[in-house]
Amino acid sequence: MVMFVDENGVRDALQWPDLIAAMREALADLSGGRVQQPVRNMLTIEEGRRYLGVMPAVTRQVMGLKMVSFYPANEGTSVPTHMAMIMLFRTDSGEPLAVIDGRLITEMRTAAVSAAVTDRLASPDSRVLALLGSGVQARAHLEALMTVRDFDEVRVWSRTRSHAERFAAEHGAHAMDAETAVQGADVVVTATSATEPVLQGKWLKPGAHVNAVGAPRPNWRELDDEAMSEIVVVDSRDAVLKESGDVILSNATIHAEAGEIFSGAKAVPQGRTTVFKSVGLAIEDLAAARLVVETLQRKQRS
Repeated sequence: MVMFVDENGVRDALQWPDLIAAMREALADLSGGRVQQPVRNMLTIEEGRRYLGVMPAVTRQVMGLKMVSFYPANEGTSVPTHMAMIMLFRTDSGEPLAVIDGRLITEMRTAAVSAAVTDRLASPDSRVLALLGSGVQARAHLEALMTVRDFDEVRVWSRTRSHAERFAAEHGAHAMDAETAVQGADVVVTATSATEPVLQGKWLKPGAHVNAVGAPRPNWRELDDEAMSEIVVVDSRDAVLKESGDVILSNATIHAEAGEIFSGAKAVPQGRTTVFKSVGLAIEDLAAARLVVETLQRKQRS
């Protein structure tokens, strides 16, 4: 019987440590050539406001498809900007396994990938976290990154000051302007709907690590050229060279894929400032969906 999992089921199944580990394995498989995955097909319904993404992938264990709606037009309403459904199949027999609500999976796997990369690239002594953005991804990144580092101070900025202040009150953070938030921070997250840079490289302290997860279109940016001149790691070369304005418009040199870092195929010089540019991949969704199904099956048996 095909399993249907709603968002509450996903929430019950996913825990940060397990999800972070699953993302490390999935991206190592991708960079190692053990995954079939075309670059996402993004259909523009209304430029700047409404998009539909089609994201298939095949792994050794499972294969499937995520359909994701990306609607910046929903910002400020009760309807999320990202909604999705994931269909999961067995690779060996082709049998369908599950249909899973993908909104929370998209939210959590994005932050889990950033946490996995941060664990490898950020200083073990990182104590100050700066969040540029105060929405869903800022919250998810705060939770995931606290799994891999012990932060003494969390700073937050938002284009709307009241949003940053509300986030700060809810999470014990400090609301401030973007430049002040970034200066001296050990780890920085850009999770905004910006189409022009909100982070300037001159603000970054030497050796800082940046997770850039917004600006998922080829003509949108969150980081300026100076920031993108640092050591750049990406989730997928093929994907960012088609989808990421931060990479495309800056002509950034890509040092490595995250999977190459995880497998040990590539190293990053210690003490260097690093930028992880993430656009989100089908393999991440399928690995998270597989984890959901296997966790719920274990619970049903126990």
